[in-house]
Amino acid sequence: MSPERWLPFLGIVFLFGAIANIPYLSTFSAALAVLLGITSWWRRHSLDGVTYRRRPYYHRAFPGERVPLQVEVENKKPLPLSWLRIEDPWPWAVGPEDDAILAPSHLPEQGLLKNIFSLRWFEKTSRKYTLLFRKRGLYKVGPATLQSGDVFGMYELSRKEEQVDYLTVFPEILPLNHLDLPAEDPFGDRRSRRRIFEDPNQPMGVREYRSEDGFRRVHWPATARTGQLQVRVFQPTSAQVAMICLNTSTFDRHWEGVYSKLLEYLVSVSATLATRYIQDGYQVGLISNGCLAYADRPLNIPPGRSPKQLGVLLEALAGITPIVLVPFEQMLIREMPRVHYGASLLVISAITSPILMETLVRLKRHNRKITLLSLAEEPPREIPGMEILHRPFQEQDEVRISSNWGISSE
Repeated sequence: MSPERWLPFLGIVFLFGAIANIPYLSTFSAALAVLLGITSWWRRHSLDGVTYRRRPYYHRAFPGERVPLQVEVENKKPLPLSWLRIEDPWPWAVGPEDDAILAPSHLPEQGLLKNIFSLRWFEKTSRKYTLLFRKRGLYKVGPATLQSGDVFGMYELSRKEEQVDYLTVFPEILPLNHLDLPAEDPFGDRRSRRRIFEDPNQPMGVREYRSEDGFRRVHWPATARTGQLQVRVFQPTSAQVAMICLNTSTFDRHWEGVYSKLLEYLVSVSATLATRYIQDGYQVGLISNGCLAYADRPLNIPPGRSPKQLGVLLEALAGITPIVLVPFEQMLIREMPRVHYGASLLVISAITSPILMETLVRLKRHNRKITLLSLAEEPPREIPGMEILHRPFQEQDEVRISSNWGISSE
């Protein structure tokens, strides 16, 4: 009950004591009213100027890594706090190394990090923990609930902090030999670093037709003017671009559910090959039909060679959820016009349906260089001019590698 509700009753008792000339009754009611007024004021202002902060040493790490955490509480007012209770929702997957520290909550994959403090005026204190990053994902921590009250513990006030932190657990990085790729050229035939090819989006002139020229290069207006076959000449470019296309579907039909272990392996394979491409000097991009955590859109990262590009790719792969927003074949057709013309496409899929194979044939007709890495049980049919690697998934393929390939977690 709110302390203000007692004041009318105490006022009546005070008047009765004064009229009946009972000093003890009047003194008691007046003292109790003053006490309730102090507690009410204390309760209203108990959480003023109180801040709560989480300070993990890293916000991103690989599975199995331990990250120091410091939680800080500060009282920025002259009014002391006899007690302060903080309940911070915390996912078990990135919780403290000691499982007993988190209290159970109503959510199955989330616990509560509970702390009780007593702070004097303008005092700041902290507590330290060690987090264990257990499972790939993008995890939301908070918002925390702060509870405090008067010095007598008669009444309390609660407030939710606005601060929310996100902790990222990168996918597991597999050794390249674990994928059993060709040692001399893991990604199929690749052009050398200095080879120059033509970009059809940048024409620069015409020349006479040669026997090796394709029919699509013929420039018909120039042919009509000169009376001889003329072909277009395009601007040369030497960029090395790789686009990883990840199909997160684990069954032919989406209503059949999700094979969680296979999905994790698909993500780990994509992370491994993205790391290798970056190390080989490629501009690497990523598209996927999987939904990002805390978003309602599929994954689409343009190619880049920034020092932070690998961290961006791994963080995106960490946030992939089992929800499939669009069929993989439709996504490929829709995204290809935005993909660099000379990019090498690495398609990673555990489903090699006839529709997917027909889609890849259509892309191949547009001079796309495609490598298909299939994790399906049955080998896909051969497509002329396309590199196909069949590596069926097995349960024992789940391998944890602690090495982070030199990626900063900051």
